[in-house]
Amino acid sequence: MSAITIDEFFEHIHDAVELRLCAGEQGLERLITSSRIQKPGLALAGFTDFVNPTRVQILGETELNYLETLPDEARGPALQAFVNCNLCCIIVTKDQVMPSELIEQCQDNGTPLFLSPRRSSEVIRKTIAYLDDLLSPRCSMHGVLVDVDGIGVLITGVSGIGKSECALDLVSRGHRLVADDVVEIRRRGEDLVGQASELIKNLIEVRGLGILNVAELYGVAATRDHKRIELHIELEFWSEDRSYDRTGLEARSRDLLGVDVRSLLIPVQPGRNVAGIVEVAARNLMLTLRGHHAASDLNDRIQVAINKSEAPGRHLRTAAQLAEVTDHIEDEVE
Repeated sequence: MSAITIDEFFEHIHDAVELRLCAGEQGLERLITSSRIQKPGLALAGFTDFVNPTRVQILGETELNYLETLPDEARGPALQAFVNCNLCCIIVTKDQVMPSELIEQCQDNGTPLFLSPRRSSEVIRKTIAYLDDLLSPRCSMHGVLVDVDGIGVLITGVSGIGKSECALDLVSRGHRLVADDVVEIRRRGEDLVGQASELIKNLIEVRGLGILNVAELYGVAATRDHKRIELHIELEFWSEDRSYDRTGLEARSRDLLGVDVRSLLIPVQPGRNVAGIVEVAARNLMLTLRGHHAASDLNDRIQVAINKSEAPGRHLRTAAQLAEVTDHIEDEVE
């Protein structure tokens, strides 16, 4: 389960909503494990059974106005019961005047208490957005991420196979580099988003040339900060002993952070235009997503021809069978 400390949360969001720490500094190491927030109206009335301590608690005008209606002898116990739920943190919005009992309870209990001048709706929206990003599952992969005609293509393979050279060729064709060497991937819902670390952003390393700044060489339009990953291409050195897909009928995918991504295995050998193949693969994926699939169309045509064939001794084969026959003939010739 993903989690961040209150200190990390504060570091990322304090400028966005102008947060100020008012009490409970000793509790900054407490953890947030949920991107959802909670408005604890009923909890202040004494019903604390459903308070989720791992969520950020937001106190707006409604909650503060309710507390003002309570007599002094009731306000303290109500706040004590609420704060004693071992809350990760509390944010009071609109620079409202906080009850002294709230500040005292948070300080004694070590519950971080923040104040923001922004409206509750804005604080809630930005808190959820930041937590969605900070708590999303993530990993790093050795590879290259390129935006090819709007399709995020993650290219992987062993070191020295030509991933960076392929990416540089794609950039020279008008496509956009997202990350080279190390791709940081995070999951947002059912989508995967990749980006480069700040340290190597816009940089690419090509053997024989060294480190190149793509933004300076080709302009900022040749790079992107991040991109949704829709296609994975694995490069491997051509092997005579391995059978490669000849028809495109085989459905292949790779699991990344629990999301299945369309995947292709591309063999590499001298003289093969890998960048061109990657470019066509991305365009073919766009056609496939729109319902056009060349291999399936061919297979359907062959099936129709088989059904219509009445000549004795005439044998038609599916696209997959034709590929097997072709492989066999090539083996015999060799």
